[in-house]
Amino acid sequence: MPRKPRIEYKGAIYHIMSRGNRGDSIFEDDGDNELFIDTLAEACTKTGWLVHAFCLMGNHYHLLLETPEANLVSGMKWLQGTYTQRFNSRHRQWGHLLQGRYKALVVNGEADYFLTVSNYVHLNPARARMIPGSGGAELADFRWSSFLLYLDPAKRPEWLSVDRTLGSLGLTDDRKGLVAFKGYMDQRVLEVSGSPDPMDMDAAWSSIRRGWYLGDASFRKELLDRLDGVICQQGRRDSFSGEQVRGHDELEAERLLRWGVERLGIKQEELEFLKKSAPVKQALCWLLRKRTIVTNRWLAERLWCGHPSAISTFVSRVAAVTQGELKDLRETLKLED
Repeated sequence: MPRKPRIEYKGAIYHIMSRGNRGDSIFEDDGDNELFIDTLAEACTKTGWLVHAFCLMGNHYHLLLETPEANLVSGMKWLQGTYTQRFNSRHRQWGHLLQGRYKALVVNGEADYFLTVSNYVHLNPARARMIPGSGGAELADFRWSSFLLYLDPAKRPEWLSVDRTLGSLGLTDDRKGLVAFKGYMDQRVLEVSGSPDPMDMDAAWSSIRRGWYLGDASFRKELLDRLDGVICQQGRRDSFSGEQVRGHDELEAERLLRWGVERLGIKQEELEFLKKSAPVKQALCWLLRKRTIVTNRWLAERLWCGHPSAISTFVSRVAAVTQGELKDLRETLKLED
């Protein structure tokens, strides 16, 4: 089965998560944690990556990663492949260490979205009940995340960038700013510890776990434009997740709709005032259904066709007609296959 393409571009920010094969541990001891961090440091040197946050959690890891160059795929191939080889050599094992493909959620770099992911990564030990008590000091006692390095500039490696996270809070990388950052995280840990559902305390966290991007509508459109370019180049819609394909198809449907109404000599605004079953609406439904997989609900709402149940009838009618107005409209909208 072909590998699913990634959305790569200069300056992209990703939340990366990868688990051990069958859920097994990928960090057996402190030596493995140190080995992964050393390997990550080498990967950053090779690729120019900036790491904004990381957390190593026994059977999985999280990274908040920025790629100044469009090199996520090649860099992750080296990072995961090299760590697997080193882990297996250290433990005298062989075979797969990591489960399937890593998840790469594309993140809007604006402060709110970025800070949400940074917090998500740093608060992993608190959400998993892996730290005692309820204060930020306990979070800092968890050795295998970047939070401790945020608080200790003397030990902070060059590849770990703290400015964007601190800047999202209006803080600077100095003693005063770091004390304020610790206080902020103290409060977040208290919130997690007191929550009956720590995994979903923040409403955005489920989007991080289940989505393919985190950002606003304009960011989504930007990504879909990039995605459209990848699909056009590679011609493989099945290489993307259902949500990505639906997003791409909605974008493509909007383009086809603009083309279709122009071909028919009408304006999109006029659709609202035509009958729900107007021939031009039926013909446009046929065109968009033939060329995309947008839902009947989307078509009904976008073309003002009434109930979604009518869409299938419209499409079948236009496809089967052999004469009359609907046939003429179909021929006007026919694209070369």
